[in-house]
Amino acid sequence: MPFAPLPPDWPALADPQLLDLRMRDLPLHIEGSALEARIADLRAELDSRELRFPLHFYLSDEWFTHDDVSAIAIAFYLAHPRLSQLEKAQMLEVEGGDYEWCMRILRHEAGHAIDNAYALRRRHQRRLLFGSPRQPYPESYTPKPYSKSYVLHLDSWYAQSHPDEDFAETFAVWLTPNSGWKKRYAGWPALKKLEYMDSLMQSLRGRPPVVSSIEEVDPLRHHRKTLRQHYRRKRRRYGVGHTGFYDRDLRRLFSDAPEFATNVSAAQFLARMRQPVRRLVAGWTGIYQYTIDQVIEDMITRSRELKLRLALPEDQAREQCTVLLTVQAMNHLHTGGHRVAL
Repeated sequence: MPFAPLPPDWPALADPQLLDLRMRDLPLHIEGSALEARIADLRAELDSRELRFPLHFYLSDEWFTHDDVSAIAIAFYLAHPRLSQLEKAQMLEVEGGDYEWCMRILRHEAGHAIDNAYALRRRHQRRLLFGSPRQPYPESYTPKPYSKSYVLHLDSWYAQSHPDEDFAETFAVWLTPNSGWKKRYAGWPALKKLEYMDSLMQSLRGRPPVVSSIEEVDPLRHHRKTLRQHYRRKRRRYGVGHTGFYDRDLRRLFSDAPEFATNVSAAQFLARMRQPVRRLVAGWTGIYQYTIDQVIEDMITRSRELKLRLALPEDQAREQCTVLLTVQAMNHLHTGGHRVAL
């Protein structure tokens, strides 16, 4: 299929036209974008700890650090405000979109990169404290929100998803300026991991890396798919599709009994609370707002089909709906409906 040349005013295109552009054709660069200063801040944090190893940054379709390289792939949409705007329109949020969120992810990815650069997975104590890195990455995981064996850094209790993520999250907390980790994690089993990280990183000061490859794995210039195809796949990954799955819970909250026939419909009530509750639950769980929004959309559709109406006081119904959505969001962590591994 032939593709038209990229127009020079491509940022001014409306979303439907923008979505037809191929990802590889986007004239994106880290240099000159907001990412440049954030990467410089990360390098300064590493320099302040005398951790100097080859570290490369490039753009791809998502955040990740591939094994055996010290190169960090950054989600392309952060390199241009127009694409951040499109990401929000398509996914309802921009992962890493503000300074603090972006720095948290960069520190996490730097944990993977230094793990690769010094082959730290081979160390016995590292494996003893964090678990075997040979464990396959799970399609899903069941977090323990109140566990004190893991640090808290990225959302969704991400340190609990895999030993390598536990290592990267612990590194990120250790690296964060003024994190006060000794006080913050006093009395937690996770403190042993942080103390080990502190000792390990001190031992690496000024040392040359074992692995110095900064190969770009799956860079944006290799992506022939259009933005439309990219977001179709991404929404499918984080979407839901459980017709009738919520019937029992919906009938607990709403009713089709004749005495409630004049009340507000359940569909109207859910639509009204959709945006604020979606943001609230996403903030608690770290699940994509898009996923939570799809749960609400399914509930609205099913409530309309069942002809349900409000049967509780609105405050009580709102509270119970928020709890229900939080439970369903956590179910997506258990069944694979979570953010991809970083």
